Amino acid sequence: MTPPSHADRARCGALRREIERHNYRYYTLADPEVSDAEYDRLYDELVALEARFPELRTPDSPTQRVGGEAIEKFEKAEHRIPLLSLEKAYTDEEVRGWVGQMERELGRAPTWEFTVEPKIDGDSIELVYERGELVTASTRGDGRVGENVTHAVRTIRSIPHRIESAPELLEVRGEVFIRLKDFQEINKRQLDKGLPPYANPRNLATGSVKQLDASITASRPLRFLAHGMGVVRGREFRTHFEAVEWLRTLNVPTVDVRPCRTVEDAHLAWKEWLAEREKLDHEIDGVVLKVNEIALRRELGSRSKSPRWAIAWKFPAREETTEVLEIWWSVGRSGKLTPVAKLKPVFLSGVTIQNVGLHNPVQLGKLDVRQGDTVVVTRAGDVIPYIVKVVEGKRPAGAPKTPIPEACPACGSAVERTESDLLCPNTFSCPVQVIKAIDHFCSRPAMNIEGLGPEWIVKLVEKGLVKTVADLYSLKKEKLVELDRMGDKLAQNLLDAIEGSRKTTLGRFLIALGIRHVGEATATAVADHLGSLDNVRRSTVEEFEEVPDVGPTVARSLGDFFADRRNETLIDQLLAAGLSFKAAPRKSDALAGQVVVFTGGLDTLTRDDAKAIVQEHGGRNADSVSKGVTLVVAGPGAGSKLDKARKLGIKVVDEAAFLKLVGKK
Repeated sequence: MTPPSHADRARCGALRREIERHNYRYYTLADPEVSDAEYDRLYDELVALEARFPELRTPDSPTQRVGGEAIEKFEKAEHRIPLLSLEKAYTDEEVRGWVGQMERELGRAPTWEFTVEPKIDGDSIELVYERGELVTASTRGDGRVGENVTHAVRTIRSIPHRIESAPELLEVRGEVFIRLKDFQEINKRQLDKGLPPYANPRNLATGSVKQLDASITASRPLRFLAHGMGVVRGREFRTHFEAVEWLRTLNVPTVDVRPCRTVEDAHLAWKEWLAEREKLDHEIDGVVLKVNEIALRRELGSRSKSPRWAIAWKFPAREETTEVLEIWWSVGRSGKLTPVAKLKPVFLSGVTIQNVGLHNPVQLGKLDVRQGDTVVVTRAGDVIPYIVKVVEGKRPAGAPKTPIPEACPACGSAVERTESDLLCPNTFSCPVQVIKAIDHFCSRPAMNIEGLGPEWIVKLVEKGLVKTVADLYSLKKEKLVELDRMGDKLAQNLLDAIEGSRKTTLGRFLIALGIRHVGEATATAVADHLGSLDNVRRSTVEEFEEVPDVGPTVARSLGDFFADRRNETLIDQLLAAGLSFKAAPRKSDALAGQVVVFTGGLDTLTRDDAKAIVQEHGGRNADSVSKGVTLVVAGPGAGSKLDKARKLGIKVVDEAAFLKLVGKK
């Protein structure tokens, strides 16, 4: 085969640079210089040249954005600097409080410089360039370790594969998103194919990036905008604004960053972005206010989950009007019946809303929502949808009040009514309760049976393979592989996960049983106080009340649960299946007898890690401050709990002093 000539190599390089420049102008500037036909001619010429001389085809070529690469699983990618989420504010008073907190952290009031930028409702991504070449793209993950999605991100046309004149190391951080008109077009194609539409642009963007098959990612019109940087070697910046402007000169698409000096200036920018929100081609749910000076950022540092120098100033929830198509009753894990309004789908704050919970019969009565009503819907904190009010003037003539059911819609059992709730008492036979009880039993805080999600649980129950959680431990591989889409490997993985759950802690087991009003903290407290399952099963309501932080309601719930012979039989079946309990690991008695409450932010620990340390060293956690608490660990942002601790004379320490107590640096 004839090797490429110097002219071939030169033409190949020139085509790549020209195509990337046109990609930048089209996808980032929205200002193309050439027609689609001319672009296609250049692209086709490069494809032909690389096909003729395969040695000229490189990973950063524009022709490699079409996907086709598939991986078996995601590798982990560690962030050199944690990629943290942001604290939220909804009013200018909260923003002023954030500024005041920073001044208290610094011990002075500096001459502030801020920046304001739109908060894109997308998927956070970090791009790592070494000597100008894109080598890694990763998701946020837990902030410290994300998933390596380089194969998929390379297909996004607005992300440069190579940056000329880049420093030795450059970490670019930003958001992957889908424009609203592209999202609507994708959903139109879904409906035309008889497939369900995607819920919202953000979820579609996230799901597109996390595809093992990059060709799926390439088929979706993803965009990228940078809003900051991680580690940069070989370049220094005084301000964030300067850094973002520099990124723009490298043809990296960036958000619109506006400098400001005061909270009043920031509020004006917030109002401007709020007014522009409806004109944008993509979703934003607020603005991000950042300290502009890099040196001040370093001095302020970060909490465990968020930087101290930035805050998300959210927009007020938007409202939409839609129609109630139907009101149905959902059955929960504990048997509680919840009225749910099925709505004519409405797009609100980036999400298509079709169902809205109405809490209980009392709330249903207050709103007086009826089938056929026109209602105003919003989202609390741009997250949870709820009905604000009924537009009574548009109510259909003769629309009857919504009836309160006398029987469970899932199993037909007569319902019981409390002061505010309806309950199905058929705990062990109601199919919905059984499915949800098994799902809860398998969840991460409980038995942590990975891979056994709701889809498989429904199939197991429908096929009669599982009637109670105890049946999980007698499942056979030959029966599992008979399930639709259950292969040999997946069946073995599920059996291995179930087997691994046979040895657990008493606290996890009590969580898994799904006892009403008993969450993680209560289950751990009961396990620590009573020590063994036998002691728990023999305890009276009065003895449960002696457990720290267990009040009369929870004690009665515990007593009722263990007095029910059906629950006792289930526990016996689980023990017969080989479940055993190991003591939580104890490293020392440094905190023996101590009851610890954490409040405010933590710099080096997550809240779960901190609570685990307390247990490992003989202490006990509590969620609220009371006379029984002996130690409060207070971090930045500590509020009423800290004030109460001081009033009660409880010892208060910071995170460093807490770690010193247990011999950690």
